[in-house]
Amino acid sequence: MPRRISLTLVPAVLVASVLAGCSSTKDDPTAKWTPDRIYTEARDESSSGAYDKAVPLFEKLEGRAAGTPLAQQAQLEKAYAQYKGGEKVQALATLDRFIKLHPASPAMDYALYLKGLVNFNDNLGMFAWLSRQDLSERDQKAAKDSFESFRQVVTRFPDSKYAEDSRLRMQYIVNSLAKYEVHVARYYYDRGAYVAAIARSQTAIKEYQGVPAIRDAMVILIKSYDALNMTQLRDDAQRVMESTYGKDSELTLSSDKKDSWWKLW
Repeated sequence: MPRRISLTLVPAVLVASVLAGCSSTKDDPTAKWTPDRIYTEARDESSSGAYDKAVPLFEKLEGRAAGTPLAQQAQLEKAYAQYKGGEKVQALATLDRFIKLHPASPAMDYALYLKGLVNFNDNLGMFAWLSRQDLSERDQKAAKDSFESFRQVVTRFPDSKYAEDSRLRMQYIVNSLAKYEVHVARYYYDRGAYVAAIARSQTAIKEYQGVPAIRDAMVILIKSYDALNMTQLRDDAQRVMESTYGKDSELTLSSDKKDSWWKLW
């Protein structure tokens, strides 16, 4: 015979349920908000720079509006808020998830562009040598990942409003990576490590053709060959430099000044 539930327990259960409901409503002030209100509040917080408040609101909106374009919008704006709030790892994770889940999204160009921005650093560590620091492998990886994201914007969405800015940033990244190789080559040359200087100069010339920093790589290459008395290789490199930069090209290195990424070559 089934056991009876004690009637004395029923009021207690009901009270507990009511209290739990009240507690839930009290703990979550957005519980009765519409998705549109959540979005408005999240946008307001983000616009005012309160990214730490905007992110959880966008997350709530993702859940409330799941399966709708508004949920996709929330995902992208959450990534932007994470990026602006300094949470770059989280922003990249959010964008990677968006790109995977919504490959046909009309906002894919923006998602890729934003991913490029997250990895983009307008310093890129290229001038860390001034403080006797080396560019970390992570900085190089981030720069290359940034380049790849911008490249996808340009190639997949050539008419996108983000395409031109992506092109400019790609140019900056390539020249900055080349500058890094040249700085290392110059460091070795100044210390008499000519073989190492030659290797780094050759890497820059091979991987980053057609950018301004390559002229310095050629100068270091010629001077290093000369220092090692490798006259044939020196003369060959000299001919290449003259054919590229003119016969009156001087074997002088450019100054180590920092240009903003948007100042073109």
